[in-house]
Amino acid sequence: MQIAFFDLEEWQADYLQEGLKRLGLAEQVQAYYSTEHLNRADCARYAGCEAIAIFVWTKITREIIDALPKLRLILTMSTGYDHIDLDTCRERGIVVCNVPHYGENTVAEHTFALILSLSRKLRAVQEWLAHPSRSLAELRGFDLYGKTLGVIGAGNIGLHVIRIARGFGMQVLAYDIHPHPLLAEVLGFTYTDLDTLLRESDIVSLHVPATPQTHHLINRDTLSKMKRGALLINTARGSVVDTEALLWALDEGIVAGAGLDVIEGEEYIKEESALLRAPVAEQTLRKVVQAYLLLRRENVVFTPHIAFNSHEAVRRILDTTLENLKAFLEGRPRNRVE
Repeated sequence: MQIAFFDLEEWQADYLQEGLKRLGLAEQVQAYYSTEHLNRADCARYAGCEAIAIFVWTKITREIIDALPKLRLILTMSTGYDHIDLDTCRERGIVVCNVPHYGENTVAEHTFALILSLSRKLRAVQEWLAHPSRSLAELRGFDLYGKTLGVIGAGNIGLHVIRIARGFGMQVLAYDIHPHPLLAEVLGFTYTDLDTLLRESDIVSLHVPATPQTHHLINRDTLSKMKRGALLINTARGSVVDTEALLWALDEGIVAGAGLDVIEGEEYIKEESALLRAPVAEQTLRKVVQAYLLLRRENVVFTPHIAFNSHEAVRRILDTTLENLKAFLEGRPRNRVE
């Protein structure tokens, strides 16, 4: 089998090649490695590949799938798969596998990095160090102890966030379409409806996948129901939050601050040259402008989709991706996205 890996860091090619040897796949698999995204223009070079492995920065469209006639397997080195045209994959019988578990604790820890950055005004503190003209009283933060954290999406990551929150002495409310009362009892949190969570939480943290049902879950209506002065944290997917509505809520003082690892239009913020390489819709440009307006605010902390990005988690992603490849070759696909 020929497989091409994309979106890699320089060291990862050697790591993957060693992994293929370790799993006894080196004789079966001819691998190509690229630090670039897979673009439609490059597909001719990989037309012989039966499998590709990509991260979220590569968008697998119908056009790309059409240009890879031998493609049988797509390995996404992520939990989310909204960057892949699953309908076309189903039509063509292409198997899609993801990495469902690799960094629940990693993302949860990053969630609290964002929370603490906001609660202790670390962005303002950094600016003060460069220009110490403000009163130290303006840099005063608040304790997490005794505050209420609202977790929307109490899955694998959300449960780790809850565990950490309880360690800080926080009260926790959770909203999830599949509640587990026993876990609530063990970890000491309370399931509730979405409106109650928004109304009573001092901090709201998002941990849901990107689906049609969660698109703009946080919008002008839901933001208006939030406790005034609360914080919003998003380490899920940018599409979950309506950026225009969040700007409005910040302007109105409904939301006191936002910690964002993801945002609509983030691919263009990460790689501005992408705006120049291809036609871009007016709606996309609007999202990019809104994102820049949002990120300039002192009460917004942004990290470029790196909540997953620890040394340990990245290696787990690569290892699981190789295990997914091995399982497919053995005729028993695992971590298959249906």
